[in-house]
Amino acid sequence: MSVRVEAAVDSFAGAMSAQQAGVHRIELCGPLVEGGTTPSAGLIARCLERLLVSVHVLVRPRVGDFVYTDDEFEIMKRDIAVAKELGADGVVIGILTPDGEVDADRLAELHAVASPLRVGFHRAFDQVKDQDEALELLVSLQFDCILTSGGAATAAKGATRIKHLVERADDRINVIAGGSITAANVGTLVKKTGVKMVHGRAFMGMAEAVDKL
Repeated sequence: MSVRVEAAVDSFAGAMSAQQAGVHRIELCGPLVEGGTTPSAGLIARCLERLLVSVHVLVRPRVGDFVYTDDEFEIMKRDIAVAKELGADGVVIGILTPDGEVDADRLAELHAVASPLRVGFHRAFDQVKDQDEALELLVSLQFDCILTSGGAATAAKGATRIKHLVERADDRINVIAGGSITAANVGTLVKKTGVKMVHGRAFMGMAEAVDKL
């Protein structure tokens, strides 16, 4: 079984450590202590200069919910354009409507700005009212991947739901498991869910663990 590891990092040193630990992809973020926001242009540029692994940039204008004002939406468009200009391989975004649905119109606009980069939907997915409906919408918008804990506090607790989403996706979109995944629990989680990619901040040892599956 070929399972890939994505590391969430918020510093250049963290990105270099993740690469040395054998991860397959970096999600580059601003301070993760706050849940992650858009990283600085300088951090993006330096990581892209030095890293050999794929780098996807989180585009999130602030902490808190995922319902954004018009100004915040414009900021997201500009941040995507910056990441694209700097040479990122992809961006990771998420916008919801006030009633807990995926904001299709705004996401389509952001996807157009990002093209031809890969575009992923982050864990705002865990706050949508209907995950099956949201998955179908993201497939129609040609998103590359969805990061989810299955709507639970951790991926381990949401394993049954993640398995359902993987089966529903049926290779149309990549369902990535995220939420308190470590080298110690990643093997069990992959076997329970069938995911082909896992995501985490505690990336040390995770690549070796999935290589043994």
